[in-house]
Amino acid sequence: MKNRIEVIGLGAGDMDQLPLGIYRKLTDSTSPIFVRTLDHPVIETLAEEGITFSSFDYLYEQQTEFESVYHEIVQVLLEQAKSTDLIYAVPGHPMLAEKTVQLLVEQSDVDVDIIGGQSYLDALFASLKIDPIDGFQFVDGTGFNRSQLDYRHHIVFCQVYDRFIASDVKLALLEDLPADHPVTIIDAAGSKDEKVVTIPLEELDHSMEVSNLTSVYIPPASDNVLNHTFTRLREVIATLRGPNGCPWDQKQTHESLREYAIEEVYELIDAINEQDDDGIIEELGDVLLQIMLHSQIGEDAGYFTVDDVIRSITDKMIFRHPHVFSDVNVASVDEVLTNWDTLKKQEKGEVRKSLLDGGPKSLPALAKAYKLQKKAAKVGFDWEDVTDIWNKLDEEIREVKEAIAANDTDNMEKEFGDVLFVLANLARFYQLNPENALNLTNKKFMNRFTYIEEQLKQNGKDITKTSLKEMDFYWDQAKERE
Repeated sequence: MKNRIEVIGLGAGDMDQLPLGIYRKLTDSTSPIFVRTLDHPVIETLAEEGITFSSFDYLYEQQTEFESVYHEIVQVLLEQAKSTDLIYAVPGHPMLAEKTVQLLVEQSDVDVDIIGGQSYLDALFASLKIDPIDGFQFVDGTGFNRSQLDYRHHIVFCQVYDRFIASDVKLALLEDLPADHPVTIIDAAGSKDEKVVTIPLEELDHSMEVSNLTSVYIPPASDNVLNHTFTRLREVIATLRGPNGCPWDQKQTHESLREYAIEEVYELIDAINEQDDDGIIEELGDVLLQIMLHSQIGEDAGYFTVDDVIRSITDKMIFRHPHVFSDVNVASVDEVLTNWDTLKKQEKGEVRKSLLDGGPKSLPALAKAYKLQKKAAKVGFDWEDVTDIWNKLDEEIREVKEAIAANDTDNMEKEFGDVLFVLANLARFYQLNPENALNLTNKKFMNRFTYIEEQLKQNGKDITKTSLKEMDFYWDQAKERE
């Protein structure tokens, strides 16, 4: 027969909060009693009555991480339970924010009985005068992710043992909340030693006295504070499209928004080319706006929501990265790209007539030429020596000149296309993107020409009546300035 561990909750405060049945079990027990910590008001009183305890405070001094302490406590308890039944007493209620109890419940070597105890939450709610029915989140201050916090509901951080933990909590909250957002510190809730003080968030770790009975309460935040969150953005877009929203947003369709999607992406590229971080932030927001508007249109029509959009890309990224989310091993970027293409075909579940199929039909011609050549090169259809590409360029230029000499307009256009196609191939061979390269030249041309306009304006001259020689003079000046 297995030995047994009885887990008892000591309540959150003094002896007044300790149920009579648990008091009798502790005073009448012949089994050894272990406590997670001696730092609890009930322990001091029970010790005065002659009850002896074995604590794990020494492990907190030996270990640097709470997780290690919890696992070590459980190992000691399980080892002791091999030879005898025992009692393990913890602050509060055993099933509330007690990692050691969770670990004990998960194992199967020793039977575990949860005897109970009074949770401090009742006293906490009374002290704060809040009703958890409005929405309540209970968070372990020693280990949480900022992304899990829901600022629209009441949040209580427990396990705020010291100022280091209080500082971690503060720094995480300051990512989302203003420095003057009120927070309330509650110590020994419901006992005669209860202390409740409300301070600005930025002062959370300045002068507070903390103990294992300390909690930190974060009241719900107003909507304007949460404008940086995805949920708030979704609400704003839904409002704009709603009955009392904006007439322009209400009448938009997928088709009417097409031009804006293209425009916003190009503006983002401009900001990236200019290495303008503030501009990148703004333009990414404009691109995201297009995604949200299209998603809301889909939701309004009952076809899809932004959740479907997010699920689609999340599933795709997990599926196409088995070397990250599964057990596939890759040795290089090239292997990643090879796997990507294979998985893409598998995911699409389609048989394409050509390796060149699948690209965006509306892609600009130069970018499309670059993409077509990259696809063909993946199966070996590529130049082996760049010299051959240069020779091909010379050949295509001669053919253009021949078409010009023959005054063959149709053929001239085709031959110019061949020249551009070869130039795109040259750029790819040197690992350059021809679209980006041409954009840089466009920008350079605009800067130089604008300089010409500025100089002529300063001299009181009309550019339409200025000679080419003079414009070339200022062009060379602009070139030297670069």
